[in-house]
Amino acid sequence: MDIKVGGWGEPKDATKETQGICDQVKSLVEGKTHKIFQEFKAVEYRDQIVAGKNFLIKIHVGGHNYIHLFVFRDLPCNGGRLELLGVQQHKTKDDPLEPFNN
Repeated sequence: MDIKVGGWGEPKDATKETQGICDQVKSLVEGKTHKIFQEFKAVEYRDQIVAGKNFLIKIHVGGHNYIHLFVFRDLPCNGGRLELLGVQQHKTKDDPLEPFNN
């Protein structure tokens, strides 16, 4: 496995870990977007090792609608807390996961 500190990894299929992150930040996403999501399924992600880990996650929210999340997870020794750094709405299945700031 080739891990480069600071660089974003290639897109990968979502895992139980990434779905778990999404489940934990869903209420924050709903608050930020002022929407209630009946469907909230992680489909793809990229990660970046920093002093913790950043995640870009593509979420299927029903129909042809997707959103992208930017989430930071602190190191386990610092509590492993999650922080929602950004949300991009109005995405499609084919939109690439690219770093963004909100």
